Amino acid sequence: MQIIDRIRKRPPLVAVIRLQGMISSGPRGPLSDEAMAPVIEKAFRRGKPVAVALVINSPGGSPVQSSLIAARISRLSKEKDVPVYAFVEDAAASGGYWLACAADEIYADRASVIGSIGVISAGFGAHVLLARQGVERRVYTAGKSKSTLDPFQPEKEEDVARLKSLLDDIHVTFIDHVKSSRDGKLQDSDDIFTGEFWLAEKAKALGLIDGIGHLVPMMKDKFGDKVRFRRYGPKRGWFARFGATLAQDAVAGIEERAAFARFGL
Repeated sequence: MQIIDRIRKRPPLVAVIRLQGMISSGPRGPLSDEAMAPVIEKAFRRGKPVAVALVINSPGGSPVQSSLIAARISRLSKEKDVPVYAFVEDAAASGGYWLACAADEIYADRASVIGSIGVISAGFGAHVLLARQGVERRVYTAGKSKSTLDPFQPEKEEDVARLKSLLDDIHVTFIDHVKSSRDGKLQDSDDIFTGEFWLAEKAKALGLIDGIGHLVPMMKDKFGDKVRFRRYGPKRGWFARFGATLAQDAVAGIEERAAFARFGL
């Protein structure tokens, strides 16, 4: 009976999920729904946690993957009746903030970068270089829009207008997600949805986060000094564990470094 009593009186458990890096598709992506799904499922289902804490450090990435991951967290939170708290490290920007909005409450360090609620598409144009080298580009399509925004052809106004329309639609989806998750907390400011970003104190004043705080002290304050933490993250493969880096990983690392650099990080 004493053993059973001790088991019953175990301190509350908080499951901690790390959401680190660029958000992109596929199992090899630092953050994708495919890679994170089993991690998120385990965090909510194992050990009857009293809460799930998201540790977020992301400059953003794919809006679709951001939406899928956030939707999975929100769904499990409702199914299991488990509250979710987000804790921002260096940044929760763009898609990273999309993920943070899956939480009931968002906290950050004073130096954390928050926001960038916008959508971006970047590419390159190489048609002048090809022309200088005497290379002729030949493209044949069935369907007038199949070669839209071909980087090896001169940019067309109608292609740019179509792309901007798509970006605007994604932006509206992002805005709706933020307004829904931060209902009643956002300040009436024209700056919030412009793609601008701020440090935590200003983000708090705008209603983008709930306060300044770190994981362990905040969870102890809510659930007691004896609260336990169980951390979850995607398993690293054999190559990653033994330090071997593939070319694809190197390129991804450069892209992620560039994304963080946009925010001075």
